[in-house]
Amino acid sequence: MRDIFDDIFATPPPDPIEAARRAMRPKLRKRFYARAAVGADANGAHLILLDDKPVRTPARLLLAAPTPTLARAIADEWQAQADVIDPARMPLTLLANTIIDGVAATQAAVADEVEKYLGSDLVCYRAEQPDRLIAIQDQHWNPILDWARTVLGARFVVATGMRFLAQPADAVAAARDAIPRDPWRLGAVHTVTTLTGSALIALALAEGAIDVDTACAAAHVDEDWNLDYWGRDALALARREYRLAELGAAAQVLALVS
Repeated sequence: MRDIFDDIFATPPPDPIEAARRAMRPKLRKRFYARAAVGADANGAHLILLDDKPVRTPARLLLAAPTPTLARAIADEWQAQADVIDPARMPLTLLANTIIDGVAATQAAVADEVEKYLGSDLVCYRAEQPDRLIAIQDQHWNPILDWARTVLGARFVVATGMRFLAQPADAVAAARDAIPRDPWRLGAVHTVTTLTGSALIALALAEGAIDVDTACAAAHVDEDWNLDYWGRDALALARREYRLAELGAAAQVLALVS
């Protein structure tokens, strides 16, 4: 199965536009198994099995989850595939591959990358006009800043327009302490951070302060405004659908790994 898995789950293109294009016209492999299930090895790992054979990641590590419920959710993705295997419909598997092959061995670097977003977080930069957009940003973003201040003890400051504003070092340090150390939760937080442009949205989601719908709405305030103003197009909607699937998978990991 080596060549099959290497081909199906090849590293996606970093450009989200190209990722959306490929998701719209992928080269898909035929389904080659009858049943996807969950098993356990001698160490208690919750393995994903295809016809009783363990699945491996692109780096040839075992595809295994830290909890049985998460393993079942990943196996369900495989079972839900019909005549072909479509990675675009398997966001949990893609995220699991990323965590197992990448995050687990580079946790400090991944946490550092999340921290970098705290210095220029999406929710800290507001429009100067129009008033309606300012009000929508306040509605979605102020509760996240309030949560960071009251729960994390991190008092972030807000800038308007294009002006960069350095955040207080103690605020960044306090929020940094909330970045998960478990590789699965860390990988999920990193995914939400990079998809939304906001580590604070990701941390609020990880801590249960907001749900995934609230996180999505907060992440897309500016995009929704522009789509309503300029109109919608197929490529923008494809990118949005791809991004929402990844956000949903990350939220599942956060909910199922404690």
